[in-house]
Amino acid sequence: MNMTKHSLRAVRVKGILHIFRHLNRKDSRDSDSLRDVDGNLCRQVVSDSMMAELKECFMEAYDDNKDGKIEIRELAQLLPLEESFLLLFRFDNPLDSSVEFMKIWREYDSDGSGFIEADELKNFLKDLLHEARKETIDEDKLIEYTDTLLQIFDSNKDGKLQLSEMAKLLPVKENFLCRSAFKGASKLTREDIERVFNLYDRDQNGTIENEELKGFLKDLLELDYDAQDLDEFQEAILRGCDFNKDGKINKKELTMILLALAKHAQEDDVK
Repeated sequence: MNMTKHSLRAVRVKGILHIFRHLNRKDSRDSDSLRDVDGNLCRQVVSDSMMAELKECFMEAYDDNKDGKIEIRELAQLLPLEESFLLLFRFDNPLDSSVEFMKIWREYDSDGSGFIEADELKNFLKDLLHEARKETIDEDKLIEYTDTLLQIFDSNKDGKLQLSEMAKLLPVKENFLCRSAFKGASKLTREDIERVFNLYDRDQNGTIENEELKGFLKDLLELDYDAQDLDEFQEAILRGCDFNKDGKINKKELTMILLALAKHAQEDDVK
């Protein structure tokens, strides 16, 4: 059977998105992980006998850079125009920092639940489309777009986005704390500390606080996490490093945190 990209599109988009939700939880999806999809789910979309050929044709059709993975830009080819636009808009226009992310999070987590629920995500998408296209989208379309993006980014299938899931939808230009200086691979310099402090002290008042502090802590958390994890991490950091007990991080306290992180990374490398 010769399945082209055109004929693959005949498979229902939502069915394909359901498959992606059951793959390994990475930004890129390895082709081998297609084998791990739940059998009953696969049978709802394709028969067992077609699965191997579908995987091969799927990768051939959508793995444009031939790296054996399906990346966000390649995944976007599966979606109708508007959903594809929503998916790629933020990837083409990343946020300057996690401080900006946390401000957006606070704005749209209107009930303070620690999650972006469906209605809140719909409001975010409404504002995003208006910002990008200066046009109004009808309610039914917004609900459809919300459902599509939830299927892509709601990896634990609870019907809402936790912090780490929303962070995949709203990437930042660079997580400065992932650089080698903070991973034990090189010596931490005064210039490194100055750059980190200036990155998070957005209002330049001499302290890292509120969304600035949460943005800093978000960048330190690299795995699956939610708002409660971030709050607990903040409490632990302030308890151990906020020497003047003002609920903020000044440059001296930040230096202690960064030196401790670099030292811990170096000890891990030795083990």
